[in-house]
Amino acid sequence: MSEPLILAIPSKGRLKEQVEEWLYDCGLKLSVAGGARGYMAELKGVAGVQVRLLSAGDIAEALDTGEAHLGVTGEDLLRERGGDLDSRVLLLRALGFGRADLVVAVPKSWLDVETMADLEEVAHDVLARSGRRMRVATKYLAQTRAFFARHGVADYRITESNGATEGAPAAGAAELVVDITTTGATLVANGLKVLSDGTILRSQAQLAAALRADWGAGQLKAAEQLLRILEARATAHESATLVWPPGKNDEALVEALVADGAVRRPNGLLAPVEKIARVAEILTAAGLGPVTASRPDFVFDTGCPAFEALQARTVKN
Repeated sequence: MSEPLILAIPSKGRLKEQVEEWLYDCGLKLSVAGGARGYMAELKGVAGVQVRLLSAGDIAEALDTGEAHLGVTGEDLLRERGGDLDSRVLLLRALGFGRADLVVAVPKSWLDVETMADLEEVAHDVLARSGRRMRVATKYLAQTRAFFARHGVADYRITESNGATEGAPAAGAAELVVDITTTGATLVANGLKVLSDGTILRSQAQLAAALRADWGAGQLKAAEQLLRILEARATAHESATLVWPPGKNDEALVEALVADGAVRRPNGLLAPVEKIARVAEILTAAGLGPVTASRPDFVFDTGCPAFEALQARTVKN
């Protein structure tokens, strides 16, 4: 028997709940070994998959090192691994939840500081006036250094944060912060503001693949089955099927709608959800109808772009 495909998902918190809801919506149910507190699980509906429940940070590390084949974690944690992430991890699908922004935030009392260019001037002033570098409190060392370098900010030093980063300026531990935020409310409550060009990353949960993992035929087969299900459900969420009684002169109209983004189906069209009303209007205006629109549960296509991308990066010639 071949080794299983290892899928790592969060073990706790809101992200764990969201991942479980996403899988369930795709018709995949987790069966956790050892009860609710277990750290291994089986994925009902796909053979050959072993689920491991880890912290979001440990998932990022497991994907980076190849200890897991697939995993779901925040893009911010993956990017924080540093270096050329794209050579080690393949981002397969942004999942639309777990959203948060990694931002540069300064005290609201810094009235003349609105951009990274302004921050560069402040850094020079602090160094000239006090003889020490401006302190930046953060847990995101790699991304902070890369972002500051791109903006030409050099006269600073990082104060690594192990607690509530946003409280560092008020406590006198740093002049500004680089931190993750969802609504910005906590930053505001601590007297901070985000620089106008200070958004480093708009992060969300990502389904990602480890390029350093041992990808055998068995793991690729399980990954294809899983990714086809996930892609089919995602396409269904974004699409609607439109059908109507066939007309004598509807071929040219169908071709025009296909050119505008619809997809031909044997009995009609598959169209993006946001275009349903417009497509129906065009059809009925041409005397075709009644037009019936319905939402599919899954749309399985002949190809699977996510798996094809994975296969291209993992199969050695």
